[in-house]
Amino acid sequence: MPQSMSMPMTKYHQIYLLLREQLHEGKFAQGLPGELALMKQFSVARVTVRRALEQLAAEGMISREPGRGTRALDVSPSNAAPGAEKGQRARLTGLLENLVSMGLQTKVSVLEVETVTASASVAQALQLNAGDPVQKAIRVRSTREGPLSHITTYVPDVIGRRFGRRELARKPILLLLEESGVKVGRAQQTISAKLADLLVARHLNVAVGSALLAVRRLIYDEQERPIQWLHGLYRPDRYEYEMQLSRVGSIDAKVWVSTELSAQFN
Repeated sequence: MPQSMSMPMTKYHQIYLLLREQLHEGKFAQGLPGELALMKQFSVARVTVRRALEQLAAEGMISREPGRGTRALDVSPSNAAPGAEKGQRARLTGLLENLVSMGLQTKVSVLEVETVTASASVAQALQLNAGDPVQKAIRVRSTREGPLSHITTYVPDVIGRRFGRRELARKPILLLLEESGVKVGRAQQTISAKLADLLVARHLNVAVGSALLAVRRLIYDEQERPIQWLHGLYRPDRYEYEMQLSRVGSIDAKVWVSTELSAQFN
């Protein structure tokens, strides 16, 4: 059984995530329930509740004072300062526009860059032969609040040999592709869910078994040749995908179609 399925999310982390979401929604404007009430609500021991509350307090979301109880600090979107929400959550709203950071400061840690032989799935995606060389790069991107995403990219070796660890630590990979002479065209993307295994959980600072958003993105050049295959795992509390929908078609057969917006990350 895969590691991610055999080690579920800890109870305190489930409580922490639920309370964090409710705090962002402004649900506890009049104060959080006491420890005893939370113990009863979640059917857990006091130590479990306290650990969840301590994590929220460490993140500056609640204040715990003897004699005054636990109160929410001003973190709801409606009361946040202009631009504060963008500082807390990465807003990815398109596919190829992810070179634009929209003023949000991020940093990237390059964990691995190496030339490997393409597996069957990688070769199929990049239209190569199994065993052909490809550049494999693993990076973790972070905001000021902590790690956001764990990204693995595969690029044909003929392209990937033009940049390495130093360049990947300084610039988004799409920009490096363009600087290498590649004319980036379209992208095909799917979004699903996956549980964090031990390695990814460590890099994203979440509990093993935490639910993550899983992104698969295949980038093509203007000649419709696949040039990059991306596997991304994102913390759902720091990643948001947004699109606009428009209705098209005849009056009795209208359907919704999406219109992509701008994006901030790769």
